[in-house]
Amino acid sequence: MKFIAFNGSPSGADSSTNVITEAFLRGAAKAGANTENIFLIDKKIEYCKGCFACWFKTPGKCVLQDDMKKLLDKYNEADIVCFASPVYTWNMTAVLKNFVDRLIPLKSPLIINSGGKFDLVDSKPKTQQFVVISNCGFPGNNNFKTMKAVFASCNPVLEIYRSCGKLLKNKDAKIGAAVNQYLHVVEQAGYELAKQNHISEKTKSNLDMQLMSIPDYVKYIGMQLA
Repeated sequence: MKFIAFNGSPSGADSSTNVITEAFLRGAAKAGANTENIFLIDKKIEYCKGCFACWFKTPGKCVLQDDMKKLLDKYNEADIVCFASPVYTWNMTAVLKNFVDRLIPLKSPLIINSGGKFDLVDSKPKTQQFVVISNCGFPGNNNFKTMKAVFASCNPVLEIYRSCGKLLKNKDAKIGAAVNQYLHVVEQAGYELAKQNHISEKTKSNLDMQLMSIPDYVKYIGMQLA
């Protein structure tokens, strides 16, 4: 089984989002999965031109010559596709959104009507399962509302949303203990998905554990509750 994370963190390996992503992939690897963490910020990915040549002129092939061709091959070979991104303003980062836009060659110009919901048919049967990982520096899961709505389209088998994400890289021993406990749960989620193709309800519940009270966290980041 192959797990590939397409990491949309602009700060790459130094990001708090990557702390979660690495823990998840580490768990999958312990269960025997082949894992890869691709930092999209390091790749040359041009913006989609909206020419639709990949549908009508050269089906499945984009006219742009950049790193996306190899990334599409990676995407297609993955059993588990993990979309990872911090939330800065409402949604995924521009880095990840640009990558997602460039997935358009995987669709065909055939429209399917499923109970009044219209979508495009995949050019090849979709075999992957999807995981979403996101972190936000503010408290409250409301920050992930848009992310959840966007990625509902791919019907993810697991969504890991971490508010108060600034704590993930803290070196304080007391805070570190809570963070390490949380990351152990994230690792367990990766292990379970690779080992048994589903996540236990206990692990899912523990992924929402609180790392710090909201009033304390607001003070921690140097702000005040209005």
